[in-house]
Amino acid sequence: MVNWRTLLLVVCVGSLSIALPTQVSQIKALIGQPPIQLSAPQLNQRARSITVKVISGEALGSGILMYKRDSVYTVLTNDHVLKAGNPPYQILTPDGKIYEATKISPAKSLQGNDLGLLQFVAADTDYPVAQLGTTPTAETHVVAAGFPFSAQGFKDGFVIKSGQVKWVLDKALEGGYQIGYTNEVEKGMSGGPLLNRAGELVGINGVHAHPIWGDPYLFQDGSEPSDSDREKMSQYSWGIPVATFEPLVFSAATAN
Repeated sequence: MVNWRTLLLVVCVGSLSIALPTQVSQIKALIGQPPIQLSAPQLNQRARSITVKVISGEALGSGILMYKRDSVYTVLTNDHVLKAGNPPYQILTPDGKIYEATKISPAKSLQGNDLGLLQFVAADTDYPVAQLGTTPTAETHVVAAGFPFSAQGFKDGFVIKSGQVKWVLDKALEGGYQIGYTNEVEKGMSGGPLLNRAGELVGINGVHAHPIWGDPYLFQDGSEPSDSDREKMSQYSWGIPVATFEPLVFSAATAN
């Protein structure tokens, strides 16, 4: 948000307040500027720095470093990731350290969305947290990050998949899923970040294309898509947009 008190130098003449022209030009230069796009290596590094592995006995999925308050970090992941295991949970951070984590926030505070929150304490290490963007529009280039899982367990490590947003639904599917994209999200990448080319967090991964179990293509209001739309939906990976989870996560994280 622009700090108008800082940017505007106001000269009072009688009852008039006049903004100096040089200050007005500075304001115009700041408003409406698009975020600076990162190079591929920079984007990879940004994604890697905020993506963690969620562990419960066996590794379960991915997560995002969302907030830091003092030495307490809040990690966002999917509820279905946490339900795949049992406490105690652990977080593997990008520097290879493992921290004990506590699940926070009852499901009702996340309003039925496929979201889960963990917190851990890292007193001696300063980890970066996600920079929030806005919900992307169709044809936006995005990258999806996380730790893929195979039949033999987690693969060697972190991956990043490039693609494009192809569909932003007018209303959300069950779990809050609303962004369809071409990135080839794999099992294990659930809970990982979806970033725009500026490295801003715009969504969270959760549903990969052509799922072999369940039916994720039901709307939150109980209605169903047409057969043709359902077929189209199955071709994309799906994520929950930042506009949905940011206020819910912030409220839950700061309440603890």
